[in-house]
Amino acid sequence: MEITPEIKEKLEKINAKYAALGQDMGSYLDGLLYADTVKYWDYIAIDTLLSLQKPRTSFPDEVIFIVYHQITELYFKLALREFEQVSEKEDLTAEFLVERTTRINRYFEALTKSFEIMVQGMEKEQFLKFRMSLLPASGFQSAQYRLIEIASTDFINLVHKDVRSNFKGTEPIKEMYQNIYWKEGATELDSGKKTLTLEQFEERYSDEFISFGEKHINTNLWQCYKSLPQVDQERDDVIIALKQNDVNVNINWPLVHYKSAVRYLHRAPDDIAATGGTNWQKYLPPRFQKRIFYPELWSEEEVNNWGKTWVEEVLGKQS
Repeated sequence: MEITPEIKEKLEKINAKYAALGQDMGSYLDGLLYADTVKYWDYIAIDTLLSLQKPRTSFPDEVIFIVYHQITELYFKLALREFEQVSEKEDLTAEFLVERTTRINRYFEALTKSFEIMVQGMEKEQFLKFRMSLLPASGFQSAQYRLIEIASTDFINLVHKDVRSNFKGTEPIKEMYQNIYWKEGATELDSGKKTLTLEQFEERYSDEFISFGEKHINTNLWQCYKSLPQVDQERDDVIIALKQNDVNVNINWPLVHYKSAVRYLHRAPDDIAATGGTNWQKYLPPRFQKRIFYPELWSEEEVNNWGKTWVEEVLGKQS
């Protein structure tokens, strides 16, 4: 093989790289010589990946339920990486913020569009049986989704709307966390007490959520947006990206879960409690929660009608 000038140049750069680290390039070339080739199944860890589905029952549709939730968590992982890149970016530009926010939007749009796998892809009779073996576990307990919420906005916007006016937004994260909106979604329908689902979730993750919130007081996506020059804050592409993020996370994603709950858990005149006893009727509809990451970007009318059109449309189709 001829050592072309291009190859020689690359070897010199590699040598300089390892020399700067106090390492001998020849030893690394020996490692390259003896190393096995990369195989797709090893790189993706296919065998491990396909072994991660552990059904608790013999109902075949339970595997659909497991796989889709695992896919969801992988997309959440990707989204959190984008939030991290924005929060840690030095000399943040509007272009960078839009690009990363658009990536997050794509992840959520892919999940929302594919949710028919859950809504239409399981037999209702199977689901209502195998779900009982999952108690008290619930999708409510997705810690990554909570981290996405915290990474998106000022913590005050996650405080339950009924008590939000009691806070200025400058209180310690730990204090606001005690009034975070989603706790109401895991209370017992009859007694109003915390479900075991919520108790276990808080025990496992509360410290992490509070720490994450403290870390992102000045580096959540909204604060990153506010750090841009005013002219960039007023750019259409920036505002559109953030507003779409708001809709994706706070309307479209809860709504597809609501559609699923209506399909599987609605039984007139009574509703079946969700897995873990979560209060899905009040927790999932966006118009009830009025959770909005970027309220300053929306008109008063849009805020007042937050998610209303979407919910009414779903209820109409299900009736």
